[in-house]
Amino acid sequence: MRVIHVVGTADTKGEELAYLRDLIAADGQQAVIVDIGTRAPSIAVDIAAEDIASCHPDGEGAVLGGSDRGAAVSAMGTAFAEWCRRHSGEISGMIAVGGGGGTSMACAGMRELPYGVPKIMVSTLASGDTAPYVGTSDIVMAPSVTDIAGLNQLSRVILSNSAHALVGAISASSPAAVDDKIAIGLTMFGVTTACVNAITERLDERYDCLVFHATGTGGRSMERLLEQQFMSGLVDITTTEIADLLFGGVLAADPDRLDVVARTGAPWVGSVGALDMVNFWAPDTVPSKYRGRTFYEHNPNVTLMRTTAEENADMGRWIGRKLNACHGPVRLLLPEKGVSALDIEGGAFWDPEADAALYDTLRDTIEDKARLVFLPCHINDPAFAEAAANTFQDLMEP
Repeated sequence: MRVIHVVGTADTKGEELAYLRDLIAADGQQAVIVDIGTRAPSIAVDIAAEDIASCHPDGEGAVLGGSDRGAAVSAMGTAFAEWCRRHSGEISGMIAVGGGGGTSMACAGMRELPYGVPKIMVSTLASGDTAPYVGTSDIVMAPSVTDIAGLNQLSRVILSNSAHALVGAISASSPAAVDDKIAIGLTMFGVTTACVNAITERLDERYDCLVFHATGTGGRSMERLLEQQFMSGLVDITTTEIADLLFGGVLAADPDRLDVVARTGAPWVGSVGALDMVNFWAPDTVPSKYRGRTFYEHNPNVTLMRTTAEENADMGRWIGRKLNACHGPVRLLLPEKGVSALDIEGGAFWDPEADAALYDTLRDTIEDKARLVFLPCHINDPAFAEAAANTFQDLMEP
């Protein structure tokens, strides 16, 4: 039976956990308290910390009983993540409360739950940089406003709102499926929007097109969904996250970018969209080693740096080696007249020599030359979108 799981450190957050459980029960839902604390609980719990700790790869002793709190928190996070993987089928929704340590441990488990399972983290850290906690998941972070140190007239309201929001998400009927189209993923950036929109229009009749913003998190989310078989193929036009990974940008891919394509053998049609740029925040955040480079101010908080011929050659080798490891149907489409809205004749990032370095290196590195498709057009030209859509459909046919 699937039930709501109320998660936290029952040694220090017992009062709040019991309050959340009672609110959920008053709404007619069944809830259980899960203890991820490393000391004796102050309330009765349904799933004990020992049960969670036993899921650690090195056993319960690696989590409980030590004197180093930091090590215990890290180990409990690892154990809770594994516990959630094993028990995800029993969880209708999850709500957690915590400060720094509690947020880290609870979110480690929440990130392992499937997309669509409601997850709310009430945290003292929710108004800051939540990327390390949310990752590629759909966790909702709710600021606790006050510290989570006992109930008061404000914390009761915050916790009540969060509990009722979770119950509402669980109680509401799921959106009805509007069709039985196969889901596919596409990557887009502002400078490749015209291309990806045109591809989507061409494929939408046959496929459910999920477009991901190529901001690092977007690429990771897309590849996670492919790994989970939620999607059946990728039209990976905008691989700009690789430039940020290799050259210190702020929207970087993980080093395992494209590895899931090799593991799954899924159809993949990709391109080099926005590899002409590395992303930084405001101008004063650009590393000093890049002084004198060509920059474009996208807005006051986003600064783009044009990649050089040498950097493009590095990216060509990196991408080529990744694609050589893929054994499924793969095609890399190369627009010979520019890779972004800025890399166009007369544009701020127009640099044919840099693009040529990328293409020459890809040609030299990729072993199966049939995987390379050179197109005499710009990436945002209708002809490129048509070629990408047709190529993808050809790869999907078998």
